[in-house]
This record gives sequence, C-alpha cells and structure tokens, in this order.
Amino acid sequence: MAARDRPDIGAEKRLALNRMGTFDWDLERSTLVFDEGGLAVFDLRPDEFDGMADSLARRVPPEECARLTTALRKALDAGQSSYGGYFQIRRRDGLRQWTHVRGHIVRNEEGAPVRVLGIVRNATTDLAEFSVVSPLEAGRQRTTTMVQGTTQALAQAVTVDDVTAVLTGAGGMERFGADGLILGLVEGSALKIVGLAGEPVAILTELALDHVDNVLPLADHSQPLAEAVLTQQPRFVASLPELAERFPRLAPYIRRRRLDAAAFLPLVAQARSIGGLGLFYRDRTEFSAEDRNLCIGLAGIVGQSLQRAILFDEERKFATDLQSSMLPRHIPDVDGAEIAVRYRTAWSGRDVGGDWYDVILLPRGRIGLVVGDVQGHDTHAAAIMGQLRIALRAYAAEGHTPSTVLARASRFLAELDTERFATCTYAQVDLGSGAVKAVRAGHLGPMVRHTDGRIGWPRLRGGLPLGLATVFGDDAYPETRLDLVPGETLVLCTDGLVEEPGLDIDVGLDALAEAVRTGPAEAEALADHVTEGMWERAKSGDDIALLVLRRNPDVGTAQAPRVHQYIHQADPEGLAEARAALRHSLEHWGLGVLADDVEVAAGELLGNVLLHTEGGAVVTLEVLLEPDRRVRLWVNDRSSVRPHRRTPGESATSGRGLMMIEAVAERWGVEPRGEGKAVWCEFVPPAAEE
Repeated sequence: MAARDRPDIGAEKRLALNRMGTFDWDLERSTLVFDEGGLAVFDLRPDEFDGMADSLARRVPPEECARLTTALRKALDAGQSSYGGYFQIRRRDGLRQWTHVRGHIVRNEEGAPVRVLGIVRNATTDLAEFSVVSPLEAGRQRTTTMVQGTTQALAQAVTVDDVTAVLTGAGGMERFGADGLILGLVEGSALKIVGLAGEPVAILTELALDHVDNVLPLADHSQPLAEAVLTQQPRFVASLPELAERFPRLAPYIRRRRLDAAAFLPLVAQARSIGGLGLFYRDRTEFSAEDRNLCIGLAGIVGQSLQRAILFDEERKFATDLQSSMLPRHIPDVDGAEIAVRYRTAWSGRDVGGDWYDVILLPRGRIGLVVGDVQGHDTHAAAIMGQLRIALRAYAAEGHTPSTVLARASRFLAELDTERFATCTYAQVDLGSGAVKAVRAGHLGPMVRHTDGRIGWPRLRGGLPLGLATVFGDDAYPETRLDLVPGETLVLCTDGLVEEPGLDIDVGLDALAEAVRTGPAEAEALADHVTEGMWERAKSGDDIALLVLRRNPDVGTAQAPRVHQYIHQADPEGLAEARAALRHSLEHWGLGVLADDVEVAAGELLGNVLLHTEGGAVVTLEVLLEPDRRVRLWVNDRSSVRPHRRTPGESATSGRGLMMIEAVAERWGVEPRGEGKAVWCEFVPPAAEE
C-alpha cells in the first residue's frame, strides 16, 4: 500500500479497537495487503497470509467467496465506484463470524479498474440473531460446531487415506482449533506416522524422521504420543518446556519450535488402540475441563472412523486380490502387433464387479481378444468371472469358430446353476492377413482407428448375453468379418468406461472415440491416453476393462515405400478418401506423374468390390524395385469370383472397367487370397520406360 493511502498508526489502532481493518487490493498485480486490524478481522496471523486473495480461502467458505466475487464483478461491470456486502468467515475455533466489507474502486484514465481500497469489520453485532450472548453460550456453540463439522467431514471418509485427508487437509486442524497436527496408526509393535499438518514437523515428527519410514517403536517411552497409545490415556501439556523434563529427548526440538501446548490423544476402538493423534497449539496456557472433554470426544470420533476405514481397506484388498488372481498375470508378446490392457476395479468395498479381459494365443498365428462383464458387483460375480474366463479360453484354444466359442460359453454359464448372466465380445484376429472375425453377446462392439486417424464402429450383429441365450434357446452368435490393415488399431472395452450417471451412453462413446482419435499411435501410449482422459468421466461405480491391439505398420523402406487402407462398404466417402490418399502418397514419393492413372484404376477396382461383393476392400500401394522400378496397386476383397474382361456394346453403361485398367496400367492380374482374392495392376514411371 502506498504511504499516502495507508492510515497513520494511531488510526490503525483505533480501527483495530473497533474490530475494523483496511485493505489495498491491486487488481493488476493480483496482490492484496491488509493492515493488522484487517488480519485480525479474518482471524489470520501475518505468517498465514501471503498477499494473495487465495490465502483467504482458509477463512472464507466457497459459497461466501462466490457471493463476494459476484458483488464485485457487478460493480466493476456497471462502472460503479464502490461496492459492499455482508459475508461469513470461519474462525479458527470453528465459529462462524459475520463480516462486512466496503470497498472503493479506483480506475485509470481509460476507466478500467486497477485497485480497490476499503475497510473490513467484524459485523457480528450488526445481526442480533448471530451474536454471542454469553461465554457459556459461546462455548456450547464452539463445541457443537467442532463436533458437527468433524462428524460431517468424516462421514464421507471411506478409506484410511480419506480419513487422513480430512484431518490434514483444508480446515482439518481448525476443526480442533489446533496449529499443528500429527496422526499415527498402530502397525504391529510400532506407530507409523501417516499424516502431518500445519506446524507439525514439530517435536514428535522431528524425532520420527530419525526412524525408517516415520515408524516409531511403541516400546519407546521417550515419545509422549507412543505413551498415550500404550496406556490409552490422553496427555494434555499446557507448557511444552515442562514436557522436556519428562521426555528429555524432546528438549532440543521444543526449544526450536514456536509451540506452547500440546494434546496427545489415543485413538481407541472396541477397547483397542488403533492409533494416536497429536495436537499442537500456540498461545495456549491451559486446557479447561471443557477443552479436554472436547478433544477426547473428537478423538473418539476419529478412532471410530479409522476403525471403519481400516476394515474397509482390508475388505478392499481381499476383494481386489481375489479379482486380480482370476485375471491374466501377463499379456503375451505376439509377432505383428502391440497389445495393451488397462483395468480398474470398482470402488465399493467387497462389491467388486465381474469385468474381465483376456488375450489367447491360437494356432496358425492367430490370437483371441476377449472383454466381458458378469452381472453383479460382489465376490460371487468375480468367482463366476474366473470360471467363465477359463471355460471361454479353453473353447477358443480348441480351435472353434468365434460363434461356437460363445455358444459353448453360454451353455457353460447356464449349467453353473446361477442366476447371473454375462455380456462379452470376442474377436479372433489373423495377424498375417489382418482378417478379424468378431462376435458379441449383449456387449459393446469394438472400435477401429484407421491409419488416417478416422474412427469406425463396425456393425456387429449381436446375440443375447451368455447364459440368457441358452435359457431362451437362442444361442446363435453371428460372426462379422473385419479387415485390420497394418497400422490400424482395434479397441475393446467394458461399459464402465463410457457410462456416466444421468447421461446417455452415446455421450461416453463419443468421448471415447475422441480420446482414441487424438491419442498416440503406439498401443501402450494410446491406452494411457485413453484412461487418463476417460477414467475421470467414468463415475458409474463399475469395473473398467480396456484392451488395445495395434497391428504393426507396414511402411516398406525408404526406397520401396508402402501404404495400406481399408474401405468399408457402407462408407460412401471412403472411395474418394482412398483416391486422395493414393495421390498424396505418390506425390510424397516423388511419383506424382502416375497419380491420375492410379486414381482411375483404383476407382474402377474399388467400385467393382463395393458394387458386386458383400464386404469392404483393402487397398495397398507399394513401390517395387525388382526387376525394375514400378508401382503396384492391390485391391483385396473377400469374393472368390474372378473379374473377366468384357466387350460392351456402344450403349452399355458398364463393363468397361478392365478395359480402362488395361489402358492406364502396364499390366494387371488376379491372385487368390484365402477366402477372397487380390486384383493388382502395375504402373511404370516415365524414367523407367526410357
């Protein structure tokens, strides 16, 4: 604050006596200066305020801060010269205090606000219904506020980490009116320090650092907190120097600390010490009977919460260990592809789900990919999941088709004599040819990221969930044939990744598609990218499984490059995009002179596939070096019918495709390819012709 704006010292004292203070808020630098009276109004010590408005968050609740911000914003936008209003702050003793602010807005020559100069004051007496009528009533309000605040905060704590966060996080110490806090849990014959807040690298903590991992032996009677835990008797120390006489090892640390009093409280549940709580105070010289009872009562609340949290963590570990033991311990390495999996269990004690994933090595270089979800969220669902996963893996390893694998798995689940059903997607991938046979049983279908970054959702005709299909006598699972070209990625997941309460599942599917589209190419990096972006959205309380397979790219060499692209039959824009991609590749390779001829040939061959077959086509463009340099275009489809050159009449509207290819290409031919064929044609660059 500039000297001309700051009141004289006498004025500051008079303001402080009237429970007032001044402030100077530099809006351009975002700095805030309070005089001594202003800090007193907010119940802040100088070392607790760093000159930034955010430092007031420890006193001003979020809803009050929002009201103040709105009032100031309206005044600034309306061009007013001042603003004011009442709001509540939370004092360190837990009581709410009504406060009033009145500020003058200083603007520059252009009329933009640059500073706010004003006064804050304790306005408790302005509102009679909030005034304290007697010290006894003040004590009751303080006790009620602290107990209610602590109970409400701990009611939401589920794990030990949650309880620790309540005690050591924002407002944690103030619930006890303390300036420092230390929390320890009993582990065997030792006390492990798990939480620190405020001043508390104090006395006990500094000694704790002498031990490995902040673990103190309970048999060490030189520690007051350890003694309180062992004896289950609280110790209240109104003068820390006196504590040094009883615990000499603390003397060096006590002299270095600005603390005056402490309370060492055992945390007891069902007559057993489960931990200890140390509270440290400044400017305190006594503990009244009310203070002692309050601390002991709050310690009891903390102890009960910790016991509940410890039991929860133990149940959680049991459930997750059971579930993880039934999932694959490792994902096999396969030639020709990268595979990554991510898994997250539900967050509700023993109520784990039955989601699973699997990667199965099959004969003839094929692999099976599975994601599924057993109905329910309990250990029974996890047990069924383990049995079903083993059965499905066995059926797949026997060499059955995907439809047969799911049909047998459905019968297996129905014969388990359980009312549970399961959803599942199973994909059998041939990494040599890129052929994929996929089936689904009431589950989400797979997603494909193409080499150009586009996202596709193949239409998989689905069957009933496993178990239900057998009960209803309809265990037919139609297969859908897909083609995964080199560089493309197949993504499978369970619905927990895309479901969010209150929103349509399409919102989650769109978010997943965007995460996959914008992610890196490598499978592991893509899995990390998707989970980082999606797990924060996934709040359904369900398990989440994600499986990513990327077929290794086949780009050839610098001298003999190669590109691949899949054209879906139901994609009307795919043909134009493929022709544009071929032209771009040829220009990039320095062979743009052939682009027109290659586009014509590609258009004719792809048109034949899309019109006369029941599937899509895989386009490959490559440069061959032997016996001479040339460009070859491949179009692979699933039909075994070979094309034949025809001689159409003058009025015919079709039949000239191969004639056009003969006109623009050097040579062409047909090769059988498993379930289909590949039509190829070659083009010779002008330099090679010469």
